[in-house]
Amino acid sequence: MLKSAVKKLVPTRLLVAYHRGLSALAAWRFGHPSLKMVVVGVTGTNGKSTTANLIGAVLEAAGEKVGVTTTVNFRVAGEEWLNDTKMTMLGRTRLQKLLARMVRAGCGYAVVETSSEGIKQRRHADIAYDVAVFTNLTPEHLESHGGFDAYKKAKGELFAKVSRDPRKTLRGRPVPKVIVANLDSPHAGYFLGFPADRKIGFTRFDVPASEGVERVSAEGIELRYDGSTFSVGGVVFSLHLPGAFNVENALAAVAVGLSQGVSLAEAARGLAAVPGVPGRMEFVGENPAFATASPFAEAAGDRPAGRPSSANAPAGRQTFKVLVDYAPEPESFRQLYGAVALLPHRRVIHVLGSCGGGRDRDRRPVLGELAARNADVVIVTNEDPYDDDPMQIIREVASGASAAGKREGEDLFLILDRREALQRAVDLAEPGDLVIATGKGAEQAICVAGGRKIPWDEREELRKAIRNRYRRQESGARHQA
Repeated sequence: MLKSAVKKLVPTRLLVAYHRGLSALAAWRFGHPSLKMVVVGVTGTNGKSTTANLIGAVLEAAGEKVGVTTTVNFRVAGEEWLNDTKMTMLGRTRLQKLLARMVRAGCGYAVVETSSEGIKQRRHADIAYDVAVFTNLTPEHLESHGGFDAYKKAKGELFAKVSRDPRKTLRGRPVPKVIVANLDSPHAGYFLGFPADRKIGFTRFDVPASEGVERVSAEGIELRYDGSTFSVGGVVFSLHLPGAFNVENALAAVAVGLSQGVSLAEAARGLAAVPGVPGRMEFVGENPAFATASPFAEAAGDRPAGRPSSANAPAGRQTFKVLVDYAPEPESFRQLYGAVALLPHRRVIHVLGSCGGGRDRDRRPVLGELAARNADVVIVTNEDPYDDDPMQIIREVASGASAAGKREGEDLFLILDRREALQRAVDLAEPGDLVIATGKGAEQAICVAGGRKIPWDEREELRKAIRNRYRRQESGARHQA
């Protein structure tokens, strides 16, 4: 609340100067580490964390030591840990400190997820970028930025900065300035319009590139429940990440790799080695067979999707799938359900909420409507209310589900306690069902009033819910015996 009051009282120009000064001081304190590595900035609405991790994997496959910082995780030369800060971009001091750690570990590359909010607060200001990557752009954070054009312009600042930042010579060679953009987005031209030594567009749909823009195009795409395959330049790529959107993320990584001299074969090897990204289309469960993207072998056998066995499984055997995904806004919901359509399943039970703290209130009923149109059962719960009334957020999300035909108490439930909501979803699941929990991913806290953070791991909470269900079943079976 203090931060909000300061933002309202202090003139914007003074705030910008304050943030800019902190950034410069932090970079000086840690010896300007970004000048000692090739820095890749990744921005866009969706897919930033996954793309950054895939870029890291491609570069590592070519023998490079890489540092990665994303909403989900941090990685420094092979050492990895979850991001528990609840920040996409770390604050200026912590970010420069992490970059310095990468330098000490011998990293030649730093891949930095660069958010529009981070750009707005100048957290990127004293990072010397060499490569800028654009994933996609859909309306988000519009209240914070003051509209879509301002949001887009904030993203564009990263690309303008690439051309302004000092040119580096590393390992005795000049480092080129590179822009990589998604040609399948109608906004690609804007980001490719900034100056750079080399511009590369990637596409799933064979979209032509404008003059001076190289193209990386996927051919022969095959989407499956457990990943996808496609080819680029005659080289076959295999992903363990499901969904067409992950093909786009992979193409972005391939394009960055090519710009740094990584061969297609090396890129394919690197991408094939990625089992997944924490909290992004991640399956969890107590039964190992149900903690992967494999079919419902125990519940459905070889039956087609939507026609699993109705036989009761022995107590303790998980006969349904549980999927965790971040998916905070409408477009990510659509992408998620596109991937879910490929999964063998019976009913879908969706647990969701929406964020508070002044974040895009208008999207709340839209999320509820999308869940209602795609799921059989919708459970609306608390997510990250910050200082907002969590029940008000829940009611606004549920209003969209009600408008789409869900009926409260039958196939629509409003449950304030998120742990209780997850337990309800798991308890409702029948053989072959798919439980989806969105909004948290692998985040390590729930943000509530007064700036407090409640420790949280959605994946572990779901594992506990599954154990609770089968513990009760086993207890009941022993009692009947």
